[in-house]
Amino acid sequence: MKRRTMTLILGTLLAGAAGAQSADPNGTVTFVTTADPTFNPWSPNAFVESNLINELLFPGLTRWDKDLKPVPDLATSWKASADGLKWTFNLRKNVKWSDGQPLTADDVAFTFNDLVLKKELGANQGSTWRNSVTKVNVVNPSTVEFILSRPWASLPTYLAYYAGILPKHSFQGVTDPWKFTAFNKQNPVSSGPFKISQVVSGATVRMVRNDNYWGGKPKLQGVTFKVVPDSNAQLAQLLSGDVDLIAIGNPETVDRVKSSPNLAIDIATANIYYFVALNQDDARFQDARVRQALLYAINRPAMISSVLKGYGQVATGPIAPIQKTYYNASVQQYPYDPAKAKALLAQAGWRPGPDGTLMKDGKPFVISMPTASYQQLVPISLLVQQYWKDIGVKAEIKTMDWNSYIQQVIVKRDYQASAAWWSTPADPDVLPYYDSSAANVGNNIPNYKNPKLDTLLENGRKASSQLARRVVYNEAQALMAKELPYLYLWYPQSITAYNKRVQGMRGITQAADFQYANEWFVTK
Repeated sequence: MKRRTMTLILGTLLAGAAGAQSADPNGTVTFVTTADPTFNPWSPNAFVESNLINELLFPGLTRWDKDLKPVPDLATSWKASADGLKWTFNLRKNVKWSDGQPLTADDVAFTFNDLVLKKELGANQGSTWRNSVTKVNVVNPSTVEFILSRPWASLPTYLAYYAGILPKHSFQGVTDPWKFTAFNKQNPVSSGPFKISQVVSGATVRMVRNDNYWGGKPKLQGVTFKVVPDSNAQLAQLLSGDVDLIAIGNPETVDRVKSSPNLAIDIATANIYYFVALNQDDARFQDARVRQALLYAINRPAMISSVLKGYGQVATGPIAPIQKTYYNASVQQYPYDPAKAKALLAQAGWRPGPDGTLMKDGKPFVISMPTASYQQLVPISLLVQQYWKDIGVKAEIKTMDWNSYIQQVIVKRDYQASAAWWSTPADPDVLPYYDSSAANVGNNIPNYKNPKLDTLLENGRKASSQLARRVVYNEAQALMAKELPYLYLWYPQSITAYNKRVQGMRGITQAADFQYANEWFVTK
């Protein structure tokens, strides 16, 4: 998940399978989302239910190509100054909002200066941007400058990652942008290939073509999202033909999809890793030996087999194997070893109590572990609970709905341990998730602080060549594998089930496919 926005996987659907068939000019598709969305990518209340919907409404300055490199979207070109502290972006001309107003540099400056960079507003991902961006200057109606406090080599990549531009004129006179219900929940002005036509709370979000879209007339007449919180209900509606595409959260259901002649399965890798976060405001978890012990105690290959049905591999850190240039597999490993886990905990002063639960300073090792009723988080938590019980550590699991979980764990940091995941840009720059400045208020949800890692990640942002970046991030991965800011579980494969009539997705990755939605079509 990115901060408070764990990514909803809707697919890497390969294009061209029905290229010889004609497209239906009146075609529509139906997807699913887990809850009522928020039509504002920067809202603190926009999470997994909103991410990809916002991709259809609010393009960013850049987007990703098939190699997950940043390419033009609302910006046509960009360059950095010699010192890396100023980036100039040239905007696409003659772009219009869905209400006919022109999209200009003022909208870009408003989005960042008035929403993202204002700490008091607490924008989604805001800490990521405040960490490096000081302000955005308007040079002229089609040119902006990002002024940085420190170099950020991956800025164009992050601008492609759920960083949509919002219309300044729509927010005139609005005192609280997050409570602007008429925009955020009902009828936003957008610049993407589709625009909102109808919202029925708890039921559907309907979109129609945006005739003002700069990229030409979308091939689909419309896109509908049905609000379907339960994954089993999502599958049932896919099998019945009521929806066209879903993410398979439970791999056990893959065979049911394969048995349908109208459906297909697409399996792809992504820059995603699952983890158990340990809140290091808790003194127990500030000891690296304890963190290492708790990971040694988890049988990750067995979990991948049981929970993922083999659709994944053991994780070693935040940089996934999909990043072939930067992934470092030669780091400290943690094979399943309960005996070693017990030995490390003993070194840290934990001894078995009368009932077998480990004790230290007269207190039992009991961990509060909230989780959400979302996809596989509950079974993951239950398995971790059992593995930790086997070494004398008691985890108390509390299950809650998704939005409550986000508020308690991600926003308020009111937890001791919790299983979750991050989906990040396919770039080794993970500073927003690990830097000390991102603790408590940013994406660093374990509140881990390490000046040495901070320096490495800052050096990674300064490095401009691929070789220099590889050297820095190899060292950073080695440090993170030893220190374990998170207990890394696995890199999952994304499993998408879809109706074969849907065509035109590029097969890049989750969010990237939605950045080219004007190319989607359905066959007659």
